[in-house]
Amino acid sequence: MAEKIRILKNYLTSLESVAVAFSGGVDSTFLLKTAHDVLGEKAIAVTISSDLIPKRELEEAKNFCTENKITQILCEVNELEIPDFKNNPKNRCYICKKHLFTKILEIARQNNISNVVEGSNLDDLGDYRPGLKAIEELEIKSPLKFAGLTKSEIRELSKNLNLKTWNKPSFACLASRFVYGEEITKSKLKMIEQSEEILLRLGFNQFRVRIHGNIARIEILPEDFIRIIQNETRTKIYDELKNLGFSYVTLDLKGYRTGSMNEII
Repeated sequence: MAEKIRILKNYLTSLESVAVAFSGGVDSTFLLKTAHDVLGEKAIAVTISSDLIPKRELEEAKNFCTENKITQILCEVNELEIPDFKNNPKNRCYICKKHLFTKILEIARQNNISNVVEGSNLDDLGDYRPGLKAIEELEIKSPLKFAGLTKSEIRELSKNLNLKTWNKPSFACLASRFVYGEEITKSKLKMIEQSEEILLRLGFNQFRVRIHGNIARIEILPEDFIRIIQNETRTKIYDELKNLGFSYVTLDLKGYRTGSMNEII
């Protein structure tokens, strides 16, 4: 990993100035911290603020930049106004990423920043990720992938840097909770955000609440199955999600996994 870090830092140095697409997740936090260590004030953070990002995630991203004295620019976006996005086609992520990174490129130019970078790592090449095509088309740089870093390595390196995100659960935007073809609406996004907040308050760590019409499909780690079916917990989750508007609340027996909506493709 020492060699990979050397490659990463040399690569960032060669870019001279960067705007980091910063979500506050494991990868972008490590990338931003490293970029700021290498480039100082020539590394800034650009964070998207929208209905697709839970307020909790946005606040954590803002707090990190404040604590580390990193310049952060918030970019407010309404993805539901992007043509065809709300219809949720299979290339939804491409449509969204193309729109968002075009905006981030504009912000970078306005602030005399020469490059935009994002936090994809080597493991991201394994899943169906049409958003990566948009990143390539716009010539956005992916330093972690360039250095050959994997997710587990980024977590270990983050721990060495005392970053709070080193063991943070993986996160994806709330649009990823929708089955392809189901219309994405502001009210449904709110239902998903509030449903996942309920699981978080109950002490679950890694999870997703997927939406299939009026059905909530909960994905949790298999080792948490025993806990979620305990009568008090099970009843509380069912009642609260029903109150949010779901007609049925289900548990996915395969358990949590990233990209489960892509399994039909």
